[in-house]
Amino acid sequence: MRRSRRLIKILVVDDSALVRRLLGQIFATDPEFTVEFARSGAEALARLQTFDPDVVTLDVNMPEMDGLSCLNHIMLDSPRPVVMVSSATAAGAETTFEAMRLGAVDVIAKPSGAMSLDIHDMAPRLIDTVRSASVAKVGGIRRLRDRVARKVGLKPDASTRKRATISPSKTVSTATGEGVVLVGVSTGGPPVLEKLLESLAPNFSWPVVIAQHMPATFTSALAARLDRLSALSVSEVTKVTPLEPGHVYVARGDADIIISSRSNSIVAMPAPPKPDYLWRPSVERLVRTAMEHVPAKQLIGVMLTGMGNDGSQAMADLKAAGGRTIAESEDSAVVWGMPGELVKAGGADWVEAASDIGPLLNRLTPCP
Repeated sequence: MRRSRRLIKILVVDDSALVRRLLGQIFATDPEFTVEFARSGAEALARLQTFDPDVVTLDVNMPEMDGLSCLNHIMLDSPRPVVMVSSATAAGAETTFEAMRLGAVDVIAKPSGAMSLDIHDMAPRLIDTVRSASVAKVGGIRRLRDRVARKVGLKPDASTRKRATISPSKTVSTATGEGVVLVGVSTGGPPVLEKLLESLAPNFSWPVVIAQHMPATFTSALAARLDRLSALSVSEVTKVTPLEPGHVYVARGDADIIISSRSNSIVAMPAPPKPDYLWRPSVERLVRTAMEHVPAKQLIGVMLTGMGNDGSQAMADLKAAGGRTIAESEDSAVVWGMPGELVKAGGADWVEAASDIGPLLNRLTPCP
């Protein structure tokens, strides 16, 4: 007898009746979802008690109580996965990243044109994003504990954090020569990327290339935000770009990023997606193209939080070929899908909490 799938309860929060109706139509196409609606932040908070949704989709811009204020109440009082629904503007993107820092797990872009016409293009991404969010961990309880601790003058409690290492005897030997760090990340990624880049040394000597599953309307703003927070130079890859030491390169969303060589230089470049690769930008394709142009021993693969298995086999093959790989631990990952699949494949040299990955990279790469 076939086992039925778990029903996912969704609360759609938006002050626009049109948006509520169209999002409701999308979820109505899949029997896995049951949906209720709220017209404001205050109404949403009341519905949390009566409907108890598994996932909340939350508009950023609403009257009376905006999306960030509503999110803050949700994360402190009744934490659960929240997906921000944001306009594709620089201001909207920046607010969305702040929302993710506060505990939202992902973002979906509102169509830029006539919504009723573009809704079909939005539907697959919305359904996949909400389905991924339904299994995500949220940080509201820890945020509340930390706020209380700060209020009474104590340091936030880190005693429950776990550290795991796949090979306790694995030697942390520093590489020599030039190389590249390859990072794959999806659901819950931006705050983890912030933490990673903030912990890299200002004189970090290898380029870092990031494939973050995200719409193209947000990756430019993500690169700009990371550039402000990091001591390293961060940019979005929109053309053939030579990789320079100590620079960070973010893949443009809705396309792939590949590694190649031009005039004896290693470059990154955007590439049209291929149907063989289901996620964009594809971590799998990034790692495999890097292995074609850079010796495996000069590559370090880093797999962070994300749903699915994108890149797990390629990074496992990288390890088998002599490269080194790091997976984010289950304890710190919002969704332990991509890093978990890498671990299951036997492809992780180290499994580390997000806060420990940057310091490990500092030790693994040469110091100029």
